[in-house]
Amino acid sequence: MPKINSVNPADGSLNKEIELLTDIQALHICRSVKSASENWKNIGLDTRIGYIKQLAIVLRERKTEYARLATIEMGRLPKDAETEIERCAALCDMYAQNSAAWLKDEPVSTEFRKSVISIDPIGVVLALMPWNFPYSQVLRCAIPAMVVGNAVVLRHSSNVPMCGMAIEDAFRQAGFPENVFRTVLTERKTVSKLIRSKFVDGVSFTGSTEAGRGIAKLAASSIKKCVLELGGSNPFIVLKDADIGLAARQAVETRMPSCGQSCSASKRFIVVNDVAEEFERRVVEHVRALKVGNPDDPDTNIGPLANIQQVRALEDQVNDARQRGARVEVGGQRHGATGCFFQPTVITGVKRNMKVMKEEVFGPVIPIIRVRNEKEAIRLANATEFGLGGSVWTTDLQRGEELARSIDAGVVCVNRGASSDNRLPFGGVKKSGIGREFSRYGLLEFANIRTVIVA
Repeated sequence: MPKINSVNPADGSLNKEIELLTDIQALHICRSVKSASENWKNIGLDTRIGYIKQLAIVLRERKTEYARLATIEMGRLPKDAETEIERCAALCDMYAQNSAAWLKDEPVSTEFRKSVISIDPIGVVLALMPWNFPYSQVLRCAIPAMVVGNAVVLRHSSNVPMCGMAIEDAFRQAGFPENVFRTVLTERKTVSKLIRSKFVDGVSFTGSTEAGRGIAKLAASSIKKCVLELGGSNPFIVLKDADIGLAARQAVETRMPSCGQSCSASKRFIVVNDVAEEFERRVVEHVRALKVGNPDDPDTNIGPLANIQQVRALEDQVNDARQRGARVEVGGQRHGATGCFFQPTVITGVKRNMKVMKEEVFGPVIPIIRVRNEKEAIRLANATEFGLGGSVWTTDLQRGEELARSIDAGVVCVNRGASSDNRLPFGGVKKSGIGREFSRYGLLEFANIRTVIVA
């Protein structure tokens, strides 16, 4: 039987050896979930909401236990992991409070006796989820899908198998009916068989653009709905009238959480010449104050990256910038002799042809590029294959909103780093994805929006 090792990225120690399911075993679970989905969709919305409320209670009661798994599996700081669990509970609260209104039948005035739009489930959603936010990435898919009446099968990243099983445990502890949420730990090759199987009706994937392209092809071959939340290279635009102190502080605070391993984090820092020198100086000061170390140390600001592959990718991107003439002002290399640590890094003198501008940088690296004016800033912000998020920093709020609307992205903020919010739709354009998560729009992704006419 194939196995995987859950490894602590801080010191390389083995957390647990885990036996993977065979194709037959995984498909058998999917069949059980498909069967359970028939009862789940018919138990009534109020009952489903009751289970969601109970899940929020379980998440809060076992927050420390679940957060610990994120720390030892992907290096998340304990306080950040607990915040992530709390946000998952808040997501449950939001859908419990609003779903009745969001899912009620919508009458439409026509020449017919009656015309109604109803929101109905599609069946079973396969959630293919990443390691960087091991709980919230799963529940932002699962909760809205299950409120509608779908059941969910989770195939989590091989980096965080213990977190995947903990999520199934949380649903069990909350008293959900058997098999309406299951975790399957499988080899990567099994995923295509799950997508094509008759027991799966929709697919949600969060991960790299390249992997998302493959998932979309598989889903399309079976005519199945898919939602893709893919890579991002979010622009952080600082105009000459910005509050530079605020912008510099937020540049670091929005880039470094989860050791910079977030799709929605700011990644390309585009600054007009007038204020670039001051902005760079302040950012370097903030970054120099960060402490890299074991996440269990309460003084640590930057923990390990999730795996050694992430470290090597950062080394390649930073070295490419060096070789092309950029200056590494602070950091720029591995930290320590053991573990998957990388120093928080600031790079100035960045040019458009460097990897740190063209690729997604998934780690604690801040590349800063100077531009002449806001027109050039917007043009550069949109000169990317990605379109997940972005931000504009200015004291002219009206002008900031106008510029925000000209950025090709799913989420653009003024004087705030782009990030997801439970109450607002989140997703990308271009090669950053298809579909939306959170809010009422998240409920509608895996739904049959049915029209009923009585003539």
